Amino acid sequence: MELQLTKPICFFDLETTGINIAVDRIVEISILKVFPNGNKESHTWRVNPTVPIPAATTAVHGITDEMVANEPTFKELAKKVYDLIKDSDLGGFNSNRFDIPLLAEELLRAEIDFDMKKNLAVDVQTIFHKKEKRTLEAAYKFYCDKELVDAHSAAADTNATYEVLKAQLDRYPDLENDMSTLAEFSAHRKFADFAGYIGYNKKGKEMFAFGKHKGTLVEDVLENEPGYFGWLLNADFPLYTKKVLTRIKLSKLNNKF
Repeated sequence: MELQLTKPICFFDLETTGINIAVDRIVEISILKVFPNGNKESHTWRVNPTVPIPAATTAVHGITDEMVANEPTFKELAKKVYDLIKDSDLGGFNSNRFDIPLLAEELLRAEIDFDMKKNLAVDVQTIFHKKEKRTLEAAYKFYCDKELVDAHSAAADTNATYEVLKAQLDRYPDLENDMSTLAEFSAHRKFADFAGYIGYNKKGKEMFAFGKHKGTLVEDVLENEPGYFGWLLNADFPLYTKKVLTRIKLSKLNNKF
């Protein structure tokens, strides 16, 4: 079953220096852009992370410091990546919890104001886990009856993810072929930021999802405890979380005038 699209969707996968969204870096990115008319374009870049790649991480994806030493940095690639995805929804495998948050961090470090407000995110892993609860290799075998060769290479994982989503739509008649429905089905609990520090209450207002102010409206805390905002901005939180906090604070200030 082909995807029913009203706008392009970019399936993408990252290989990185680690799994810490706030500090780790991309070493390889692959993007498969699928257009509503069925056309596709794909791009894969190796990336110099400007920091050492831990041996334990190299053991997973096979990318060494020497292999990326002469590759462009992400900052040098950022505009190309952004131009490719800015008009698209995003799809990936565990992308809502890892790939999208980490990509957002890298784009913000490159001074590109990345925001997902107008884009949907379809996480194929979440659909898979809700239906079958397995890994990408198992998903590819289960849905497509193929062996995933070169697992943990960004290009192989990206193409497998795209094929798995199409096969999921064929397998599950109740799974609607619509990006909004797929994004909602593959979403975890909804957060205002990617990392899950800022959630929503029943009225759709942002509230802290961690720490001493957990469950309290963000705008109330920022107004009543100004020093907390400064601490948050200087602490080791993801840049996108800080961007959301700043937006809330500015919105509150603007509403006063």
